[in-house]
Amino acid sequence: MRSARLASHAAAQPMAGNESLPSGALSGIVVLDLSRVLAGPWCSQILGDLGAEVHKVEHPSHRDDTRGWGPPFVEDGSDRPDSAYYMCCNRNKRSLAVDFSHPDGAELLRRLAAQSDVVLENYRSGSLVKYGLDYATIHSLNPRAIYCSITGFGQTGPYAAQGAYDFLIQAVSGLMSITGTPEGLNASGPLKVGLPISDLLTGLYAAVSILAALHHRERTGEGQHIDCALLDSQIATLANQALNYLLGGKVPGRLGNAHPNVAPYRDFAASDQPIALACANDGQFQALCKVLERPDLGRDPRFLTSAGRNSHRAELESEIAPILRARPAAEWLSVLGAAAVPCGPINRIDQALSSPQVESRELIREVHREDGTAVPVIAFPARLSRTPATYREAPPRFAQDTHAVLRARLGMEESAMAELEARGIIASSRG
Repeated sequence: MRSARLASHAAAQPMAGNESLPSGALSGIVVLDLSRVLAGPWCSQILGDLGAEVHKVEHPSHRDDTRGWGPPFVEDGSDRPDSAYYMCCNRNKRSLAVDFSHPDGAELLRRLAAQSDVVLENYRSGSLVKYGLDYATIHSLNPRAIYCSITGFGQTGPYAAQGAYDFLIQAVSGLMSITGTPEGLNASGPLKVGLPISDLLTGLYAAVSILAALHHRERTGEGQHIDCALLDSQIATLANQALNYLLGGKVPGRLGNAHPNVAPYRDFAASDQPIALACANDGQFQALCKVLERPDLGRDPRFLTSAGRNSHRAELESEIAPILRARPAAEWLSVLGAAAVPCGPINRIDQALSSPQVESRELIREVHREDGTAVPVIAFPARLSRTPATYREAPPRFAQDTHAVLRARLGMEESAMAELEARGIIASSRG
């Protein structure tokens, strides 16, 4: 990763003559973020990237767990450095520490919620009621607020009270059952995806839902509650595999890198290393046959259509595989690419991050903390021509903004904050 080119921390600036544009599409939106770990912070980071002001709340003595999920950690010389995991999902936020289990701390958060456009939380269903931080209470204080709850199983149903992590959702949702090598001699058994996909997808769905709710509020003036569950999000993104079962009646299984509906569409061994090959339509398949110097395969009645190639994939792949094994990967990628056959190398993470396309798109940025510590971040992937994402603030140190936020938002005096800090109700990085 260190070999990849780091782009400037500043986002692409508006075009000349547009200096009056806001800093982001969500400029002026205030988010009170009570979430921890990944799904909630991923959602709020998206909102922050798009210009929202995000206030990340943690407990004075129980930081977000992910700050300690390392190594690796940021090398900043502190005795409790933050992890790379925390860094991946907490930029463009301000950090404050408030103990809302104490009535005075809960009152501070209610006052902040009364001024916020969005309240985001990922506590177990019903657990915030006793602190007066539930949707009903916040709605009574601020009817325009969008209140988004992220849980493992949602606010209703027999599993509503259960907690969950991404791995459990991958298991319960069926995702693991279709991930891994096929049944057979070298079967791996069910596998989780190599990153917390259920958390990430839920964060995306939550962000999309918040944006929809903000648009509704713009038209009607009313806020609403969003019930966003990891299981629901993962079930929704079973996508074609779910519909394969619902329409076809056959339970999907593990296919390794093969596609359940398209062939040839998987990894194939070249003479030195494997490549990824993805022929998704008849034209691409015919081009492949020409490159392989096997036009007879393109005329074979079994392989003329996508459905036929899928039904006879074993026969088709047995013809293709020996040809591909005869030449090095680089040669195949060159000739297949020239023929517009979708293909690519199977990169490691370091290779992907240092690829010319990633560098050209400036997907790796660098931001700096207040002490000058440089932090690499992955850029927001969508390019908005009028209101681009910005990278204004590095992932914050614990409680670094407690006083600043309470002073700016609630008008609190230093003496009052010092008294709350002495009682352990709030914390600051200088405390």
